[in-house]
Amino acid sequence: MTTRILPVVGDPDTARSLITLLSQLPDSEPMRAVPDSTTLLDTLASLVRESLTGLPEVVVIHEAVGPLPALELVREVALRFPAVGVVLASAEPTPALYSAAMDAGARGLAGLPPSYEELAARVAAAGQWAEGMRRHLGAGESVPAGPGGRIVAVCGAKGGVGGTLLATQLALAAQRSGAFERGAVLVDLDLLCGDVGSYFDVQFRRSVADLAGIADITPQVLAEAVFTHETGLSMLIAPAEGERGEDVTDATARQLLTAVRARYDVVVVDCGSQMNAANAAAVEMADTAVLVTTPDVIAVRAVNRMVRMWDRLRIRKAQDTLTVINRHSRTSHIQPQLVARITGTQVARSVIPAAFKELREALDAGRVQDLDARGQVRGAMTELAAELGLAAPRSAPSRRRRRGRRA
Repeated sequence: MTTRILPVVGDPDTARSLITLLSQLPDSEPMRAVPDSTTLLDTLASLVRESLTGLPEVVVIHEAVGPLPALELVREVALRFPAVGVVLASAEPTPALYSAAMDAGARGLAGLPPSYEELAARVAAAGQWAEGMRRHLGAGESVPAGPGGRIVAVCGAKGGVGGTLLATQLALAAQRSGAFERGAVLVDLDLLCGDVGSYFDVQFRRSVADLAGIADITPQVLAEAVFTHETGLSMLIAPAEGERGEDVTDATARQLLTAVRARYDVVVVDCGSQMNAANAAAVEMADTAVLVTTPDVIAVRAVNRMVRMWDRLRIRKAQDTLTVINRHSRTSHIQPQLVARITGTQVARSVIPAAFKELREALDAGRVQDLDARGQVRGAMTELAAELGLAAPRSAPSRRRRRGRRA
């Protein structure tokens, strides 16, 4: 069997020398190297859409890869693509690093510069692992997502467009659906002024900031920071003292999201409207990134600014972003087709109507879970959740009931 090997190396000269060495291994087929973590995850996600057999058997990750730290990238690949064997290459392959790499999901650790014998042994072991996993999963099947859940990052194009409300309703819709065995979690990464706790009238002694600086977020550590709401929805709320949000770095956010993805099937992240290192990491890691806007010139310009900034920072491309229009009406001068044309983003089919009266009582009481299920706003947000694959569609049953009453 030929073992396909995908090198992940940022430096072009190092990539060429590694590919040359890999090409000398028996029954090996090195692929074109990818330069960073974002490209690697995008490449694997693209390949796996066809079938499990489209994936390389082995990924060799250079320790200097970025922007995701190497160990976090190992963990991410192992969680999302369990049929791929991962080998980490490091200039200091110490016993401590070996232990950390194995804990993250690597199948081997190779020294730098790599020797032929060591690299051959590590690649062969990782390839055998991949072959065994594929036999277990079924070679013709689509690869499962593994233990890693799906991350949906919700960002406001600017303040006040309704991003937090949408994040709460998407998370609630996923939890209510009953389709996810491990449930849903709502993470508030609007670190300076997060309102998730207020929307549910929750006061909890723990917050996201309490996880900053913890080297290993174990299931027990995570459980102590999570608040379980009466609806069954789990929450990680923002710190009550906004200045503590500065403790949550991009590394903390990546470690946190990797931990919750391993524990829950759906992770909805409220990123707020002000970008920082932590919520930028969430947007980069997200399977789906949602930008919320209202149908006015200022907000749509803010969408443009945000997606251009994401593109410059290599966080996410405009075409990979989903824009959701809130407070929409038929008389709005700016309609979804125009937003798509102006911003270059995808625009959700489901639009949220302007119906603030439906929201007032639930928002004032801090009980967004009590929004009227028959109301236009909750109905539209549930339809959006279905469009995102977080809940079952509700429109068809509703039409059948209406036809039945007329009959």
